[in-house]
Parts: sequence; structure tokens; C-alpha cells
Amino acid sequence: MRRAAIAVAATAMAVSLAACGSAKEADGGSDSSKDAAAKKGDNIKVGLLLPENQTARYEKFDRVLIEKQIKELTNNKGEVVYANAKQDATVQNQQVETMITNKVDVLIVDAVDAKAIANSVKKAKDAGIPVVAYDRLAEGPIDAYTSFDNEQVGKTQGEALLKALGDKAKDGQIVMMNGSITDPNAALFKKGAHSVLDGKVKVGKEYDTKEWKPENANKNMEGAISALGKDKIVGVYSANDGMAGGIITALKAGGFDKLPPVTGQDAELAGVQRIVAGEQYMSVYKPYAPEAEAAAKMAVALAHGESLDSVAKDKVDSPTTKGVPSVLVPVVSLTQENIKDTVIKDGVYTVNEICTGKFKAACDKLGLK
Repeated sequence: MRRAAIAVAATAMAVSLAACGSAKEADGGSDSSKDAAAKKGDNIKVGLLLPENQTARYEKFDRVLIEKQIKELTNNKGEVVYANAKQDATVQNQQVETMITNKVDVLIVDAVDAKAIANSVKKAKDAGIPVVAYDRLAEGPIDAYTSFDNEQVGKTQGEALLKALGDKAKDGQIVMMNGSITDPNAALFKKGAHSVLDGKVKVGKEYDTKEWKPENANKNMEGAISALGKDKIVGVYSANDGMAGGIITALKAGGFDKLPPVTGQDAELAGVQRIVAGEQYMSVYKPYAPEAEAAAKMAVALAHGESLDSVAKDKVDSPTTKGVPSVLVPVVSLTQENIKDTVIKDGVYTVNEICTGKFKAACDKLGLK
């Protein structure tokens, strides 16, 4: 009975949003179905599926922040059931099956592969479990989505690279190290970057990096250096910090007297330290707290059969679902100049965490004390 009530409420919400998208209809479902969904009160069970653990953000920030928000929104009565797919789409599909078996009330899913997850999303919906797509726009009948403006992320990276290159933008070629083709965000990062870079720099080599792995980026960069010659490479577009680390290792091994500017994303600690040291030019700082807060709020509302109007102010279309209620969080270009005003001010890292041993002198020079 409880599952049926949730199914009625969630399905009615999805139909009315798709049909008209009005605030009144987005409430979805009958009063009786809403009442039935609300009876569970704060004793809800939220399934949380994250894609991998190689990128530091997922275990250190996303998981912790979402769990904290769910507890706060449910007066410490809500339960979060967590699993990490470790970059395996098949494993993640199995994890969805397990969540369905465990009768979670709502799912928050950061897809390993946006297309491969679609059938599992449908299975969850058929079982009366609404789905929030987190960080990556999963395909299938999702109910809500939160992420960053991913095309703007690419634009921010491209603009920063052009600023770093200055008058040298056309003196040589750049290498573009994009993310994994299984991640829809990677395509948006690439699109945004190209919209800024095309016509202003020559792209000598461009790669879609399998599984976002630093070792694959390292291998690709070695190939680019071999093909283009180190004297021809003036900059590197790297879609995230993990890959930037692999790229910089390859650049050092390739005999560069001075490292060309390299971009990044995620403001990982190692990336921030490389920025301090002058090895990496920038990263894209994405405040995870508002993203996690939005996911938690939407998940709790969906579990209760409530409207998303007060949380989701945007609408996004996926390849399979139109008009998905969404929250898009703005991003910041992180460089040496604003480390204090971003990751330190927001409490992501302390000065002591950043300014360890070999970075202390560089931190002192930047006034990070």
C-alpha cells in the first residue's frame, strides 16, 4: 500500500510536469495520495549511488554533505543507504536493483554511464521509487536533476586558458584532454571550451579520456608530446584535476623547461596545491554544498509526494525526458589569486591542509598563512 501510494504520487507529478509545467499542476497527484505518502513522516529511506572513488570529491564531499542534509531535513530519522560503483556501470545497475529490493523511498543517482542507467531508472520508477539525477543527467524517467552549468564550466576553463596564454595564444598549439565519453557532462565541458577556444588557438591534439583516469591522460599527453613536439605545445586544456595531475607528470617527463598553463576542475586538494606551486594554472571550483543540499531537498520532497517548485527553479531536457525540474549551481574559476576567497573561506580546506611541507614556501609567497 505504501509503495503504491508513492507510485501514484510520483507518477502524477511526472505527468503533470511534462504536460503543462505549471506551478499548480506540479503539485501532482490527489490529496489522498499525498496524504498517504506523507504518513511515513521523516522515517524515509534514501538510496545514494555515486559513480566512483578515484576523484576525491565523491567520498570526501558529496556523500558526507548529502548524508548530513538528509539527517537535518528528517530530524535525524531519515536513513541513507549508500553504494559506490567504482566506475563500473554494470555494478551500478546491480546496485539500483538492490535499492529496489531494499524498498528505498527515493533514489539519488550519479550515473557512471548516463545511457546505461536508463533501464534501471525505469525499473525504479515502475517500483514506485522516484529518482533524482545527481551531478550527471541520467537518461530514463528521472524526476529531478541537480548539477552545475556544465557548458559554463567548459567556457570558464577555456577563458582561463586564453587569459594565461595572452599574446602567445597563436604561437603554438594546445592539447585538449576531455573527459570520458560515457559522461554526458564531459560533452558539455567540451562544447563550452570549444565555444571559447575555437578560432583563437590551434588544437594540435584532442582526446576523450577513458574513464577520466589520470593514467590514461598521462599516456595521451605522452603521445601528444611525441606527435607535436614539446616546443609546439603552448597550453593544455584538461577537463579535471585528476587528469591534470597525469598531464603535468607527462610534461615534466617530456623535458619542458617551463610548464605550459594547464586547466582543471573540482578543486581537488592536489590540484589546489599544484596551483599554489605554479604547476597547474587553474581549476573550476564547484561549491558542493548547495548541490548536495538541492539533491537532499528534492529527494525528501519526492519521498513525501510534495511539489518541487520551491526548490527547483530551472527545467532541463535529457535525451529521454523533457522539462526535468532542476537546480543548476554556478561555478568559479580558481587561481592563485582567489584561493583564500573560495576553498579556504568556504571551509573546504584549511591553510594547513594546503600548505604542507614542499608547498609552504609557495604558500608564504601567496600570503596563505
